[in-house]
Amino acid sequence: MSLPPGFLDELRTRLSLSQVVGRKVMWDARKSNQGKGDMWAPCPFHHEKTASFHVDDQKGFYYCFGCHAKGDAISFVKETENVSFIEAVEILAREAGMPMPARDPKAQEKQDRRSQLAEVMEQAAQFFRLQLKTGAGGAALDYLNRRGLDAQALERWEIGFAPDGWQALWDHLRGKNVAEDLILGAGLAKPSNKGKKPYDTFRNRIMFPIRDPRGRCIAFGGRAMDPNDNAKYLNSPETDLFDKGRSLYNHGPARQSAGKDLPLVVAEGYMDVIALAEAGFGASVAPLGTAITEHQLQLLWRISDEPIIALDGDTAGLRAAMRAVDLALPLLEAGKSLRFALMPEGKDPDDLLRAEGAGAVQAVLDGAIPMVKLLWQRETEGKVFDSPERKAALDKVLRDKIKLIRDPSIRSHYGQEIKDLRWQLFRPQRQSGNRQWQPRGKWQPAKQPATPGARASFLASSEDAEIQLREAAILAIAALNPEVVVQFEHQLEEMECRDPDHAALRHAILRHAIDDPDNLKDHIAETLRPQALENLLALRHVAVIPCVYKPGDVEKAEMTLAEELAKIKALRGLDAEIAEAAEELSDLADEALTYRLAQAAEERNRTSRSQNEDRAVFDIADNGARINRDEKDAFKAIMSGINFERKRR
Repeated sequence: MSLPPGFLDELRTRLSLSQVVGRKVMWDARKSNQGKGDMWAPCPFHHEKTASFHVDDQKGFYYCFGCHAKGDAISFVKETENVSFIEAVEILAREAGMPMPARDPKAQEKQDRRSQLAEVMEQAAQFFRLQLKTGAGGAALDYLNRRGLDAQALERWEIGFAPDGWQALWDHLRGKNVAEDLILGAGLAKPSNKGKKPYDTFRNRIMFPIRDPRGRCIAFGGRAMDPNDNAKYLNSPETDLFDKGRSLYNHGPARQSAGKDLPLVVAEGYMDVIALAEAGFGASVAPLGTAITEHQLQLLWRISDEPIIALDGDTAGLRAAMRAVDLALPLLEAGKSLRFALMPEGKDPDDLLRAEGAGAVQAVLDGAIPMVKLLWQRETEGKVFDSPERKAALDKVLRDKIKLIRDPSIRSHYGQEIKDLRWQLFRPQRQSGNRQWQPRGKWQPAKQPATPGARASFLASSEDAEIQLREAAILAIAALNPEVVVQFEHQLEEMECRDPDHAALRHAILRHAIDDPDNLKDHIAETLRPQALENLLALRHVAVIPCVYKPGDVEKAEMTLAEELAKIKALRGLDAEIAEAAEELSDLADEALTYRLAQAAEERNRTSRSQNEDRAVFDIADNGARINRDEKDAFKAIMSGINFERKRR
């Protein structure tokens, strides 16, 4: 409806904002100055202990320096009472003693009908509660008692019973002169297809009233007492009062409890919510038997920045959690997210409470995982990534999911978190317990640490030292030429770095070289220590590499990396074949064993020859640069010819 000019100004003039806000907050006497209308309190919109919520009574505006909520009396009532603009104006107008302007006739008629339907729903709630106390509700009462609900709990939750009759509620309401169209409009009865009287929607069911945040009964949920009933739980149909996708069970009380710093818990069913609330988890709600909708998610975020989705520990519960992830990704905002607490397998919150008590539930809630971890779990759990194609498929799925996030900052953080999880999954697993995996599917005892004397020996230092020298060269080239890392990412991941400093540097390069190559040096300094890269580049065997003292030649960097990685791979391969051969010699030695050793040795010699061939083709200058020997000889010949002509002249 449209309000006449000046009505809202008059309303704001008649009301004191501090009085409106004061019903929801506790003023900080030390910071507030009531005489000047300068009031401070902990913010009612987010959890805090300090008074950062400021009300300027003279100007009629509030502002929170923590969550940046701001507005006037109307917006405050809208947010705290979860009502529309017009409903907020109505609440304030009644408080100020101002009559509301005449409405549009159709709007007024619709509002009147909603009020009438709400009255009919209240009468139905009273009828169901009385029926639970009769002989017809004996079985339902026994069931509720077995579920741990005493008489006080039944009264608090207004639980009732719909008797097993076709027109029990219909006849009761008609006997109180309730119009037929109101009973049908409230969803309490359905018209008969056989020309008979309408029949009750709920029959032989335990009844749970569903109320809106203002406390009005807008619908019912009914649990069937007959185990053979097709629908174990049945909700009211959608009406002028009830929109299932925009409602939450226990919305109003949960909002009040969440304001007292209790975590907002989202369970699946009515009994779960009741059990949680009775056990001390008062900020518990349920999405009325459906998957969480976008509107319900927004309602949850208005109550708490990070609701905990507590779902049953079964396949259906996990599927519901995954649907919530897909729904929430595009809607994420800074500070607004979800956490997921999965109950033990085969149990719901009510089961866990009755079996192990509130402490067990609290432990599950404390262990709730963030949404990004559940997204990762869905895409990786039970899957094997033993090929580049499977790894690429995982990367594509996760990239597509992250693209759904609209907020660029959150999207960036999700990308980094996924990259860290990917690194943990695909990093080489060196040792498990006392045994480690070796090539060709053989399990070998883990090598024991060498004694100081053995580590200092020539045998220990020769080959391991060569590998560490090559690792240092590879890492230096990659750090100074980050554009080539993406080409060698897989080989770098599989490169075994026995030196802890090399392993840490390799990890930093893989994390940042692809996403932020321009600032790779800064990332390395932040991840390790400021001088880590400089110390590596200062090593003599590293400083003479052309790609190090003259970075930027991508082609030369690619060639050098490829060669050094191949040499390390050949050295490791020979070591593995020798180790495996030592074990197999205890069985039966044959020609295949010596052939494998010969092939491994030849591969090592071949990669070594490439370096020797380089020395045959190139000379090394004083600055470490390689000079082609043929070009050098040709240049000498030219210079000799020039000098000869000079002498002749």
